[in-house]
Amino acid sequence: MTIPEELLPVIDWWEKDGKQTLAIVAVCGIAVLGYYGVKNHRAAQADAAAEALMSATSVDELAEAASNYEGTKAGPALKLRLAKACFDAEQYEQALELYEKLDGRAPEGFEGAPAVGKAMCLEALERYDEAKAAFEAFAEAQPKSYLALTAKLGAARVVAAGGDKAKALEMLAALKEEVKDDDAAVARVEAATALVKRWEKREKRTLFDAADAAAKQLEAAAEEAAPAVEAP
Repeated sequence: MTIPEELLPVIDWWEKDGKQTLAIVAVCGIAVLGYYGVKNHRAAQADAAAEALMSATSVDELAEAASNYEGTKAGPALKLRLAKACFDAEQYEQALELYEKLDGRAPEGFEGAPAVGKAMCLEALERYDEAKAAFEAFAEAQPKSYLALTAKLGAARVVAAGGDKAKALEMLAALKEEVKDDDAAVARVEAATALVKRWEKREKRTLFDAADAAAKQLEAAAEEAAPAVEAP
């Protein structure tokens, strides 16, 4: 078969560079497909992690989700929820370890939660001197944090739990003066003050336990007092 002269340059190019170019194109195609495959996998992982973050509730469920999606953006949030779940289940040692590992890696908006969570775990474990140091360090370093008042109340609480009610009441009086222009903050300080005044040390019942029980009672009372909202 006679090849038209105008096709001779094309054939010459194919013999010299065409096959190599085709191989490069094929490799690029595989790379592109791989990129989109990884991208889609990561998107699916992110969606699954977000769903787990919203739906998991128990310690076991949260532990599994935190392990499965550790490398996703939701990973730190899952670990933070797991730490809180361990704390609520009175697994204070496990919660303490999780909060320590989350220090500096908490989700945006919750940067102070690991430090305060750690202090609360130390309090629950009756390691009062360490808890006081942790609460005060956070309050000093993050005075404008939404958790600053919580930390200051915690510091006073562990002083009382350690046996010095008078000192704790002094701290709370100074704190009440500090927040006197914030009605909600004043109410929290007054509640803590009343708790410290009537608390007496009992075996296996710390001031922290009493504060936690009182907070739950207040929440229950608020829910009962709230007006019923009809569904639209």
